[in-house]
Amino acid sequence: MVQTLLLGVLLQMNVSAEVDFSGNANIIKLDEVKQTEVPLPQAVKSMKPKTKKEWTIMVYLNAKNDLESDGIADMNEMETVGSNDYFNIVVEMGRMKGYDSSNGDWIGVRRYYVTKDNDKAIINSKLIADLGEVDMGDYKELINFAKWAKQNYPAKKYLLVIWNHGSGWAKGKREKITRGISDDFVSKNHINTPQLGLAMKEIGKVDVIDFDACLMQMAEVGYEIKDYVSYIVASEESEPGTGDSYDIFLSKLAKNPTMGPLELAKSIVDAYYSYYSQTSEGTTKSVIRAKEFEGLLNAVNYFAYSISKAGDKSAVQKALAGVQSFDIYDNKDLYHFAKLVQSYTTNTDVKSKAQTLMDFIKNKLVAYNKTTNGGYSWYGSSDYSNSYGVAIYIPSHSIANGYTELQWAKYSNWDEFLRWYLGKDTSSKSYDLGNEGSSEWHEGLF
Repeated sequence: MVQTLLLGVLLQMNVSAEVDFSGNANIIKLDEVKQTEVPLPQAVKSMKPKTKKEWTIMVYLNAKNDLESDGIADMNEMETVGSNDYFNIVVEMGRMKGYDSSNGDWIGVRRYYVTKDNDKAIINSKLIADLGEVDMGDYKELINFAKWAKQNYPAKKYLLVIWNHGSGWAKGKREKITRGISDDFVSKNHINTPQLGLAMKEIGKVDVIDFDACLMQMAEVGYEIKDYVSYIVASEESEPGTGDSYDIFLSKLAKNPTMGPLELAKSIVDAYYSYYSQTSEGTTKSVIRAKEFEGLLNAVNYFAYSISKAGDKSAVQKALAGVQSFDIYDNKDLYHFAKLVQSYTTNTDVKSKAQTLMDFIKNKLVAYNKTTNGGYSWYGSSDYSNSYGVAIYIPSHSIANGYTELQWAKYSNWDEFLRWYLGKDTSSKSYDLGNEGSSEWHEGLF
């Protein structure tokens, strides 16, 4: 307490001094001391809080996998712009042995404050911390990073980028367990979808979350984090290894640092589109309004119930034969599915509910959507003209383990619809959303 009061007085006395609170005998060196008596309250008032910048961009760059060289390239893209007086760019980056030996071939996890430089091969940003070997597949580490960034680099608005492999709510075609994003090849761990929701709850509200990872723009993923973010930027399809174009969208932010969350989210999509439209790669990228997920849940429930009530499995089967699907085949574009069901059914109520769902997706849920077509995708030629901005899980044979643990499955009736369609519902030939006495009925949804 005495040390704090002394420092306050010295600051007010225009003293050039070095203050050492380590316990050394030579605590203060004075060049000049004016014999001025300064009231203590004035010294306290002089301590002003740090001014918040417009934005802090937090990039959780888990390159502890076969994408390491792409992670280094993206760090160098960020450095072409760098942090400035209006926004911070902070990165937690992980690396491992065996994939890229450049930049000193260091391994482990580091935190950087990204600064501007013109070297597109070498990372020259300010190293803030070397954390050693920590698990970036642990959702608690994501929490640690984001909380640290918010505390040390406060801003009016926050963008959180999660960079890595991703595959929507599930990790792959053969691994029938609940997974999501951020594979750490060293720990062999990952952040699954429920854990992602837990992480975002602990981190607190962010304005934009950008999944620079494959297949993350799904109803199941978005519903899990809807309460903790305003806008979700992600791809329905697998992303090329180079991912987002950081140099392009950060340059736009540098020109207009006061842009709002939706404008920044759109600029990420525009940058992605701008780059890949010049290549032969087919891509998807969209912006979703997180606040609209409850409305989506209701529209989907009405749509699914109308099909079940009509008993129109034939329309579903025909729709699935031509619906836009993605690298994980069970991921289907929701709008296109509703559109095809509408075209194949003869039931007027199904047609009406399909139209309501399509209108909601187009006018409420999806704020922005751009696709590129090309001769290449992860599994062949690509035409994404029927990708409307959000995918949903529709398996061909059975519901994967873990699906019912998702918030989407708990609070919607989509899993009941899937069981009805797949013939796994043993209670009746069709599930009845109108039967509120059913143990499968989720109350208060309609």
